[in-house]
Amino acid sequence: MVHQCMSEDLWFRTMLGIDVGASPLPPQESRLSFMERYAEYSGKRLAALRAKDDSWWEANAMFFDVERSRAWIMIRRIAHSAQHRGQLLAMLRMLGRDLHSTYGPTADTGGLMQNHAPTVYAYPSLDALLRGEAAGGAKKAVAGSRRQAAHGEAKWQNRVV
Repeated sequence: MVHQCMSEDLWFRTMLGIDVGASPLPPQESRLSFMERYAEYSGKRLAALRAKDDSWWEANAMFFDVERSRAWIMIRRIAHSAQHRGQLLAMLRMLGRDLHSTYGPTADTGGLMQNHAPTVYAYPSLDALLRGEAAGGAKKAVAGSRRQAAHGEAKWQNRVV
C-alpha cells in the first residue's frame, strides 16, 4: 500500500496536476488506516477528474520524460494499479485464500460468466467496507470458491489444447 499510495500521489500531482494537499500515507500504517486514507484521497481525485472537460483530457502533459495526452497517462495509471492488484491476488491465491470478485465473476467465485458464476463482492459499498473493517471485518463469504475453482482447474488441465 505504501507503493500504491506514493505512486498514485506522484502521478496525480506531477503528471495530471491534481494535488489533494497532504501526505498520501496515513499517520499510522495499519490496514484500516490505509483503507480510510485511500478512500478519502480517491474521492477527492475523482471529484477533480469529474470537473475536467474533454480539452483537458486531450491536452499533453509530461509522462516522466515524454509528452503524452492526459487520457493516455490515466490509462497507464489504471494499468499500473491493475498490475499490482494482480500481483497481490496471485500471492493470495498461492496462500490458499478465497478471493472475492474484482470486476465480475471469476474462478475464485465459481467460474465464468457464461456458466452463470456469481459476482461476489466483499462489501456492497465503500461506506460498508469502511464500517465493516472498522468493526473487525464483515466481508461477504465466498462460499465454495476453492472447491469450485479446483473443479474448474481440473477441467482445464484435462482439456486438449
